[in-house]
Amino acid sequence: MVVEKNKVVGIAYQLKVDDGESGMVDFEHVPENQPFLFLFGAGAVFPKFEEALAGKSVGDEFSVFIDFENAYGDYYEERKTIIPKANFKKDGKKQNEMLKVGAVIPMQDDKGNQIKGEITKIDYMGVHMDFNPPLAAHDLQFDGKIISIRDAQPEEIDHGHVHGPDGHHHH
Repeated sequence: MVVEKNKVVGIAYQLKVDDGESGMVDFEHVPENQPFLFLFGAGAVFPKFEEALAGKSVGDEFSVFIDFENAYGDYYEERKTIIPKANFKKDGKKQNEMLKVGAVIPMQDDKGNQIKGEITKIDYMGVHMDFNPPLAAHDLQFDGKIISIRDAQPEEIDHGHVHGPDGHHHH
């Protein structure tokens, strides 16, 4: 069986990112005994990433470099914003335990889509949040191995993502 559309592919990989200073640094490691599973061809991962895996079999290794433009895009200053502290009240009480520098909080944008923002600073002006993806403007290098391939279930294909106990999806 090979990696192609409508297959559920399990991969182990090492992700290195270019932090601009010391070059490529380790960012994430997915071990072989807990592979990352995704539905191939459903847009769950970067198109460049799928290109690198297409046609491979279980046990094959892969190495793919994705520059930031084909990954999470550039870093935009305008994705940083200051939100009044009053907006973080719930039932009239201040959500102080939420308000910590480094906390990542799901918010809604003006279209009602959920976006995550990281608190970068809290001062008299309010809560400074950054809605850029953590890896915006970073080049990515994935090195890994194909651990499993199976046919997707019809409802996985319908929904466009993996179901079941191993059906969590990040990214």
